[in-house]
Amino acid sequence: MERVYDVEWIKDSIVSYLERVCACTLEEATEEQLYKAVALTVRDQIMDKFVESRHLRHDSKSRRLYYLSVEFLMGRALHNNILNLTRTKEYEQALKELNISFDAIAEQENDPGLGNGGLGRLAACFLDSLASLDLPAMGCSIRYEYGLFRQKIVDGMQVELPDNWLDNGNIWEINQSVDTYEVHFGGRMIEEWVEGVKLRRHVDYSTVLAVPYDVPCVGYDVDTVVPLRLWSAKAPKRINMEYFNRGEYVRAVDERELAEVISKVLYPEDNHYEGKELRLKQHYFFTSATVQYIIKNYKKHYGNDLTRLHEKVVIHINDTHPGLAIPELMRLLMDEEGLSFDQAKAVVERSFAYTNHTVMAEALERWPEEMVKTTLPRIYEILHELNEDYCRRLWNYFPGQWDRIGSMAIVAYGQIHMANLCCAYSYSINGVSQLHAEILKRDTFHDFNLVSPNKFTGITNGITHRRWLMAANPGLTQLLYESIGDAWVKDPERLTDLMPFADDPAFLEKFAAVKQDNKVEFAGFLARYQGSALDPAAMLDVQAKRLHEYKRQLLNILHVLSLYNRIVEDSSFEMAPRTFLFGAKAAPGYMRAKLIIRLINAVADLIEKHPRAASMIRVIFLENYSVSAAEKIMPAADLSEQLSTAGKEASGTGNMKFMMNGALTIGTMDGANVEIFDRVGADNIFIFGQTAQQIGEQTADGVGSTETVGHGFSLLKAAGRVLRRWSACAGILQI
Repeated sequence: MERVYDVEWIKDSIVSYLERVCACTLEEATEEQLYKAVALTVRDQIMDKFVESRHLRHDSKSRRLYYLSVEFLMGRALHNNILNLTRTKEYEQALKELNISFDAIAEQENDPGLGNGGLGRLAACFLDSLASLDLPAMGCSIRYEYGLFRQKIVDGMQVELPDNWLDNGNIWEINQSVDTYEVHFGGRMIEEWVEGVKLRRHVDYSTVLAVPYDVPCVGYDVDTVVPLRLWSAKAPKRINMEYFNRGEYVRAVDERELAEVISKVLYPEDNHYEGKELRLKQHYFFTSATVQYIIKNYKKHYGNDLTRLHEKVVIHINDTHPGLAIPELMRLLMDEEGLSFDQAKAVVERSFAYTNHTVMAEALERWPEEMVKTTLPRIYEILHELNEDYCRRLWNYFPGQWDRIGSMAIVAYGQIHMANLCCAYSYSINGVSQLHAEILKRDTFHDFNLVSPNKFTGITNGITHRRWLMAANPGLTQLLYESIGDAWVKDPERLTDLMPFADDPAFLEKFAAVKQDNKVEFAGFLARYQGSALDPAAMLDVQAKRLHEYKRQLLNILHVLSLYNRIVEDSSFEMAPRTFLFGAKAAPGYMRAKLIIRLINAVADLIEKHPRAASMIRVIFLENYSVSAAEKIMPAADLSEQLSTAGKEASGTGNMKFMMNGALTIGTMDGANVEIFDRVGADNIFIFGQTAQQIGEQTADGVGSTETVGHGFSLLKAAGRVLRRWSACAGILQI
């Protein structure tokens, strides 16, 4: 008999889990214990769907997608899972009757430390959409024990602390150790003859075990569950008893620690050899484990003919980090399954799709050739074979043009070029906005586009409106229900039904009330979170995204300084009260970005000390920006700052989230802003600055935009003059 998940079942299950799992009564339970009990009731419902979904997954004749990404910025799961199960009303009623505060227990869930920026957030939204669309898929990444880092602001500067997000366990994950695989590093290659055939064999390697944990992602109002498979690194031997019994206790566990460091931290600092090598190991670790699983799963359901793998499998590379999956699949098909190089290559070329996320040269990964040779000797050999194969093909297009071929080669100038590898051996390559796709074809991958023009396309990033509107902004959601019904929940294009209300005074009044309520709620959050005071009556101007020079948080804070100067120097100048909110993490080794954070906090202190300035403007830096924080910021924001240098931001998704929650965009014609401009019209977006084409033309003409640089220098000088009044800032700007 099918289980009925009604209010009574939810209540009984919560009480039962408190007794059986937490060994306490409802009256005794802490908020953490209540969270665990409530989450377990949700997990039960997901598991029922998950088991059924696994049985149906391979009955379909469609291909199965494996989405490989080093980041999946999932956010807290409890609220989103209840929403997608369509049990919101039942849980609201059950928790009310049990006198449990949902907001209080939801705060007990840690944000999974599995991502940093747009790359990871897109991947998370992608999984949600795949499940909601009933598509067979699996996400694949690393189970980072400590994630990126927890940001603390001390004396205006960013300090990085461990993100212990797994300290209390992860109630949503399922240990799938039955699918554990060996991943090999180091060693050397030897030749041996087997039945008259000369073979290459990998020996003297070290082994790391890849242990999988599945986090189920349930689709909205469907039975499909898409697993996010996270690989955890484990040593084959937990402890060396020989060393331990001799009293060499540290040495007894050294091997384990060296193996397991692979899945400790997202983006280990790579400005030194050891850090770069660790990143290389991370990327190979999870791609090797994933590809081994793909082959095992294919053979289980479809037999041993691996020449047809591509008919049932698509492997999607989310940026270049998982690109080592290409030579790894070649290795397994040739060394383990007995296919020839040409047979394996034919499968590979029809199995991989590649999404490029950036045109920034430093983000197009390159590995030192010697490092790859030492760390992954068999993969190194295969990369050379692939390189020779591709360069022979390039000779047909560009005969005698060695420099041109070298720029497209996989192995060239002492480095392994991962973007070139992905372009050469993927059947599809996409940019993440229409502008980005055009830049890839015109500039970044111009010659690849000449060789394979049908490969390139633009697929603009998107967001799951259920999480970023329905879950994050219940007040606006209710207003939409009242105004246009609920068809938009499953068909977001139906949000255009709201257009007739754009000039409706009654609707606008209700919308303003929702926005004000959200700002009041966010003000309360800020006060609790970091003791910052926010005036809900002031305009809330937000720039919340990964901190990078091209995203131009510096430009924003210089604008704030220019307003400060006007207020101080012109007693007649007045402006509407405005709070500038920044939320961002800087990479630990990115000193310019960290100095920008210091500057933002210095300006905040400077303004606070000037009564007249403080009455009109305020600057707040939100510590440890996260998905959970974003869910509170987006509904409250009035203005959305999207300031990237045109041609540098591939797409962006924050611009979409802010806009969906009713914030006006201030930005450049960059990334998805171009498409937003086309949809909303010039009257509903504030655009400034040069276009990507104009900047490209200046660069091509050798014009380094002297005028722009000059103005920027003047602004910096002005900033320096102002900030030198504040003694603590003396070391920030040396102008």
